[in-house]
Amino acid sequence: MSTRRGSVLVHAVAVAVVVFMVFPVLWALVASFKPPNELFTLAPVAENPTLENYRVALVDLPLLRMLLNTTLMAAAVTVIQVFVALLAGYAFTAFRFPGRHVLYLAVIATILVPQQVLMIPSYIMAARLGWLNTYLGLVIPLSATCAFGILLLRGHIEAVPRSLLEAARMDGARHHEILWRIVAPAVRPALSALAILVFISTWNEYLWPLLIAPRPSTAPCRSGWSCSRPRRARRTGR
Repeated sequence: MSTRRGSVLVHAVAVAVVVFMVFPVLWALVASFKPPNELFTLAPVAENPTLENYRVALVDLPLLRMLLNTTLMAAAVTVIQVFVALLAGYAFTAFRFPGRHVLYLAVIATILVPQQVLMIPSYIMAARLGWLNTYLGLVIPLSATCAFGILLLRGHIEAVPRSLLEAARMDGARHHEILWRIVAPAVRPALSALAILVFISTWNEYLWPLLIAPRPSTAPCRSGWSCSRPRRARRTGR
């Protein structure tokens, strides 16, 4: 009897958590059919349902284009950061060279530097290279901040048994073969976790795209919407 009560309690808590997580999504969906004067009301449904919000998003704003820009930016930054972090993590683990620890500490120390400090120099450099309102300007500077990925992957690569790597070297495997055939599969969970973190972080990036790509044709969703609001306000008077 007690076991059944415990099971009911667990299911009740699970349902409550699901409702708590799904409610904001449902509320946003309902609000999308409300006119502006009803957005901040507590009514569960719109008194005067309208599709004007969808018309504005699909016609007045290049929403699909901005979604494509965001996807391309996040995917490109994720691929570059994971690739560079894997190579660097393996290099700091497998190779012994003078100044290795100092160089590693210097790379990791960049985590402490706020992104805002580097924003103006990065903008000036991108402008001189002609990267304003381009995908290169969006992707390359964001891809350079991969110190956390190096820290994460180096720790996982060091956990790979040294005997496994030595056996591969004795069989004549080169470093690139060891990296892709042994190390990469062994740290696949860490690669997946890093890819998810980088993709979400890049998708939510706001300030740098707002500076480097203000045009809707190249802007991602968050900054593109902010740049389009003044233009739409001038056209509609709202």
